[in-house]
Amino acid sequence: MPDVIAVRYRNAGRRQYVLPGQGEYKLGDTVIVPTAQGLEYATVCQEVTDLPKDKLPGQLFEVARAANDNDRRQMDSNRQKEKQAFDLCRERIAAHKLDMKLVSVEYTLDNSKMIASFTSGGRVDFRALVKDLAGIFKTRIELRQIGVRDEAKMITGVGSCGRGLCCSTFLYEFNPVSIRMAKEQSLSLNPTKISGVCGRLMCCLKYEQEQYEKSRKRLPRLGKEVITPQGPGIVTQVNALLEQVSVRITKGDSSDIHVFTADQVQRVNPPQPRQESKAQAKPAAEAEPLTESDEEFMGTPYTILEDENMPDD
Repeated sequence: MPDVIAVRYRNAGRRQYVLPGQGEYKLGDTVIVPTAQGLEYATVCQEVTDLPKDKLPGQLFEVARAANDNDRRQMDSNRQKEKQAFDLCRERIAAHKLDMKLVSVEYTLDNSKMIASFTSGGRVDFRALVKDLAGIFKTRIELRQIGVRDEAKMITGVGSCGRGLCCSTFLYEFNPVSIRMAKEQSLSLNPTKISGVCGRLMCCLKYEQEQYEKSRKRLPRLGKEVITPQGPGIVTQVNALLEQVSVRITKGDSSDIHVFTADQVQRVNPPQPRQESKAQAKPAAEAEPLTESDEEFMGTPYTILEDENMPDD
């Protein structure tokens, strides 16, 4: 198991593991990494850690050296060139009448390649555009199609919570999110309430899902009959975070609502463990797919968590 560090090549870039080489780097240090794209300027986002090989990429790059003042000046110069290149690329896209939206233009540290990221509703034949741009910029050109989540990650913005987008501040990778999580967390199923600025389900639905799953196993479901210290009753409300249930208890002609913790209620008909053969048993890590009703409610875009054919940053 090799010792590796994690770096980000851009503020909104994904985390990538690399070999530290001969140097010792701390969180926030800037380093130079030779990659398949050329020399890249990166920031250390995780210090040295020991990971098994199955969690590492197939090709591990090694840090060449720590970044110096010349590298930082070169990066500032590249930022200015990227702004000019972005405007010019957008003009050439319009001239070629291509159905694509330019998101960003980036130069590698040594200016050996220019990478233009774009979004599109389908496949785009941009071969003529690449030849046009290569003749203008006199360098290698790579056009990279990305998804709407990556677009929001690059552009950045403010979420409905009033804070910066998770994907552009601290979230390294996109986690799978489904409409089932919103249902289990008793959230409004209005798409405008549970969608991020990218138009997909909000990534933060994943943060508390593990706690909800644990609480649901301990708590009775809504409408079920339970035995409480005050007598039998019907569950009218479930608070998974506090692990409390509201129970309607009827005595004579009157009924009252009482709140109990999970340890104070007993199910009348507790769920029986399912007997499954080894051949039928599902792996614990296997995610439960969306049902047809989920897809119909939210629409097809909500079933696309991330384009699998999109290259990593």
